[in-house]
Amino acid sequence: MRLSVVVPCYNEEDGVLELHRRVTASVETLFADSYEIVLIDDGSKDRTWEMIQGLSQSDPHVVAVKLSRNHGHQLALTSGLSVVRGELVFVIDADLQDPPELLGAMHEMMLKEGADVVYGQRRSRAGESAFKKQTAGLFYRLLSRMTSVDIPLDTGDFRLMTKRIADEIARMPEHDRFIRGLVAWLGFKQVAFQYDRDARFAGTTKYPFRKMLSFAVDALVSFSILPLRLATYTGAVLVFVMGLIGLYAIFGWILHGTAPGWTSLTLLIVFVSAVQFMVLGLIGEYVGRIYIQSKQRPLFMIAEISKSAGTSN
Repeated sequence: MRLSVVVPCYNEEDGVLELHRRVTASVETLFADSYEIVLIDDGSKDRTWEMIQGLSQSDPHVVAVKLSRNHGHQLALTSGLSVVRGELVFVIDADLQDPPELLGAMHEMMLKEGADVVYGQRRSRAGESAFKKQTAGLFYRLLSRMTSVDIPLDTGDFRLMTKRIADEIARMPEHDRFIRGLVAWLGFKQVAFQYDRDARFAGTTKYPFRKMLSFAVDALVSFSILPLRLATYTGAVLVFVMGLIGLYAIFGWILHGTAPGWTSLTLLIVFVSAVQFMVLGLIGEYVGRIYIQSKQRPLFMIAEISKSAGTSN
């Protein structure tokens, strides 16, 4: 098996057939019959599982994986990486925003550069709002300044990598995963492949603002302790400011008999309390992740794997 294509799917019934057609056309020209397409149903609520299960019965190259429930994109992708058999692994999303036809150029770059990873780096993003483009750009640049790991800007999970990289990612025990960061953390030789991202073929985005915000928090907390350090610095500054206010109150009492400025003092107490709650919430994010990780539960549960009768194990 020379190539494994890994595709997490969630409510993608409108685009699965086109995905299969385009991916198959792209990989057949390069790898003939020595490939597999691993389609992971991440607890879809539509007919996605029935459709990819049908593809697995009609096409011996398709392996359909059904998760027990919706685990989220990153864990669904991890489950796919855990079952691949190919020497190379091509990761792509089901929405076809990342063109599968670029596989040939990415494979050529991998051979030319002797790289373990060729990751897609977006030059443009069609079909996305200006707000999403701006917030995504801000996130990646903020992340690069806050982490010690050099995570490339403007990249997603669209990449071609060796099975060695895929195996290491699948073995990592983190529950709150940011896979593009984990790949960067591994090191080895990684090169960028610049491309223009297309609009979705069908359906709507599976990452609304709430999920994007949660994803950003996972990335920051997983790869940086800078927020905790900022909390420490904030506490130190507040101690200094409160010390100055205490001295001001003492001198005011000595010189005037009373401490003037009750309104400003009340506002200051409210401000300090708000900062304290913010810091406690920040610490809680880290503690909560430690709590979840300490349970050592499986990252995902595979309910069923469907293959054609002619597919080898």
